[in-house]
Amino acid sequence: MPYSPAPTRYDSPSLYRRCGRSGLKLPALSLGLWHNFGGVDVYENSRALVLRAFDLGITHFDLANNYGPPPGSAEENFGKMLRADLSAHRDELIISTKAGYTMWPGPYGDWGSRKYLLSSLDQSLRRLGLSYVDIFYSHRPDPHTPLEETMGALAHAVRSGKALYVGLSNYNAEQTARAAQILRDLGTPCLIHQPKYHLFERWIENGLTKVLSDEGIGCIPFCPLAQGLLTNRYLDGIPSDARAAKAHGFLKAGQITPAVLAKVQKLNVLAQARGQTLAQMALTWVLRQPVITSALIGASKVAQIEDNLAALKHPSLSAEELTAIETIVAQ
Repeated sequence: MPYSPAPTRYDSPSLYRRCGRSGLKLPALSLGLWHNFGGVDVYENSRALVLRAFDLGITHFDLANNYGPPPGSAEENFGKMLRADLSAHRDELIISTKAGYTMWPGPYGDWGSRKYLLSSLDQSLRRLGLSYVDIFYSHRPDPHTPLEETMGALAHAVRSGKALYVGLSNYNAEQTARAAQILRDLGTPCLIHQPKYHLFERWIENGLTKVLSDEGIGCIPFCPLAQGLLTNRYLDGIPSDARAAKAHGFLKAGQITPAVLAKVQKLNVLAQARGQTLAQMALTWVLRQPVITSALIGASKVAQIEDNLAALKHPSLSAEELTAIETIVAQ
């Protein structure tokens, strides 16, 4: 049956937040295609996740050249969905991709050279079946390539019409400040930064959030639920179908220690007292930061997307609740 998006998808205008000091708005929750959208996954499930997200007002879909596995397959699958289901709605979508990690053999398939970034972008556009992406990221800083070269490649992607905006991912505060200055001088301001950030991963609070605020750059954290750890998935151990049980996943069973589980269980009690699931409270906590435009969620089931979006219907965390969370995390 041909797909027709829900006419109610924009009924919640408060879902959208301005990205830094730009004119672009993003949904408070965006869908990341890091896991569950590759060639090893069931395509119809991946399609159901994307289409349900769009029905609920999620307009931003985040990819990278190496997402899969195998690398490139998430872009190929999303391109198939664009052609089959979403081609009439391209102008309603924000589609991002990245380059920076190993993608092909030899000296030109990794890191941050102009050669790699622009070649990778061309490959991504072919896999997606698009003439441009909305956001093109440098996926990680390259210690062996001048920052001017990497940022120059990003600026060129915009000037050539192959990207509308550019962003950074995994850059520290000092690197971000330098990159932002270079991009500004090139006439292509940095739109957004994508770092890892969740209750157990706090490094951005030590300088990066201030840089982003000062520079007017939006922030879209990935792994806000710690790859599922900050959900009800692991409260009673590791389910057989969980990410930590997969050979190709990044969350490993060894990371789920008794001490970590004890914290998760206490956080879950606090969430229940708020009338939220643990995932909802974890997202509420991430989105409390004014500099954060959107949180990048992953999903393997449609119900997870629906549960995550329900976080936006709950009140902000009180000072007392924030203190209680900090006490649990510090134990």
